[in-house]
Amino acid sequence: MELYDQVLEAVQAIQTRTSLKPEVGVILGSGLGDLATEIAEPAIVPYADIPHFARSTVKGHAGRLIIGLLENVPVVAMQGRFHLYEGYHLQVLTLPVRVMRQLGAHTLIVTNAAGGVNPAYRPGDFMLIRDHINMPGLAGANPLLGPNDERFGGRFAMQGCRC
Repeated sequence: MELYDQVLEAVQAIQTRTSLKPEVGVILGSGLGDLATEIAEPAIVPYADIPHFARSTVKGHAGRLIIGLLENVPVVAMQGRFHLYEGYHLQVLTLPVRVMRQLGAHTLIVTNAAGGVNPAYRPGDFMLIRDHINMPGLAGANPLLGPNDERFGGRFAMQGCRC
């Protein structure tokens, strides 16, 4: 089954649980999973109920997609994620972002536990990462490898990006 068809199948399964069209996608990384409790009128979908979604094996990652309102903004949030080091291929890891976009999200917020070399940073400080070194990319690992499927848009298109 093609990736596009997998995305549509996942979207259809999610849409059986809610009619809300999210504007913002949020990937809640380590330490921020509890933010999901702030989402009002939540439709909660375990990853196991979403076709083609991987399972998170990391402690503290709930493995649920939550669609609802956060500060009156329609959101779709991943409460926990899955990782390359868990043995998943990059296309599997990026599938939820494609699903969020097909659900309607035009803005993506990704959170994680990150370290820094600035001695003024303390555990729990918030940082905005504006760029990074894509270490897997240096070894040729990239979810955009292969032919581009125009149904997702241009390969490098920043459709609706508020960068």
